[in-house]
Amino acid sequence: MESKGNPLFVLTGCTAVGKTELALRWAESRNAEIVSCDSLLFYRHIDIGTAKPTARERSRVPHHLIDIRMPSEQLDIGEYVGMAIQTVEEIWSRGRNVLVTGGSGFYLKAFFEPVVDRVLISPATRAKVRQIEDKGGLEGMLKALKKIDHSCEEEIDTKNSRRVVKALERCLETGESVRTLKTRFQNQRNLLIDSKKNLVVLEREKSELNVRIEKRVIEMLDNGLINEVERLKEFGFESNPSVVNAIGYRETMEYLSGRYDRDTLIERISTNTRQLAKKQRTWFRTQLPNGKHVDLTDTQLFDIDSLFN
Repeated sequence: MESKGNPLFVLTGCTAVGKTELALRWAESRNAEIVSCDSLLFYRHIDIGTAKPTARERSRVPHHLIDIRMPSEQLDIGEYVGMAIQTVEEIWSRGRNVLVTGGSGFYLKAFFEPVVDRVLISPATRAKVRQIEDKGGLEGMLKALKKIDHSCEEEIDTKNSRRVVKALERCLETGESVRTLKTRFQNQRNLLIDSKKNLVVLEREKSELNVRIEKRVIEMLDNGLINEVERLKEFGFESNPSVVNAIGYRETMEYLSGRYDRDTLIERISTNTRQLAKKQRTWFRTQLPNGKHVDLTDTQLFDIDSLFN
């Protein structure tokens, strides 16, 4: 699939760093449309706790892959990649630029390297692996794996049962070695991976970011986060672990069950959001290719023309 030389502009950064407004300003000035890679923005009615761009903000610039699922319906990475490819092609066909923005690592990674395993595991194979595990544990699974792939220990952590299960399922399903399957996975190509990327990672000083996080949590509660969660229960969002366990929603559910008061709710959401931001900073540093890092600390008027230059 050809990218036709069109670049993808990618703007990311940890939660509360200030992606939304910069994305809007840049897109407005560069004839661009925004493609979201935030895994919680996929869901309708999940608005306040995700700091989803408002209707007014979305009226400034066309946004894509937002509000595409009901709260009870999960969206897997394979579906997302297919939708993202189609969306990018459509935007380019209109002669417009594409700005990818969001902070969900796995979905963001889909624009840089393969993330979807094309090997489909049959129910019969899954049942067989469960039977092997129940009977012989990790040792039994390794013994079965080595019958197919004598060199599997060179390719996977054989002390990690989850990885051994996955390897055994895939090898049993295909009859191929771990190395062969890994090479095939890594060699996958698609429009997103093959396109030239222009990556910017937004940053702020930790102390300033922490202030922004707590301020945003208080604003979310003032804007009706608790009522939003109560309404979401009517939509069956508790059946979707991706949403009900998300920061802000998990703590509010605990608050509604009477586990703590509003002040503690603010503290819990703020603490968990700070921890998420720390993990995101590490992820961006270790998992993304080299990009331009832009520090927004104490920046009042950011020069939008210099963002991707």
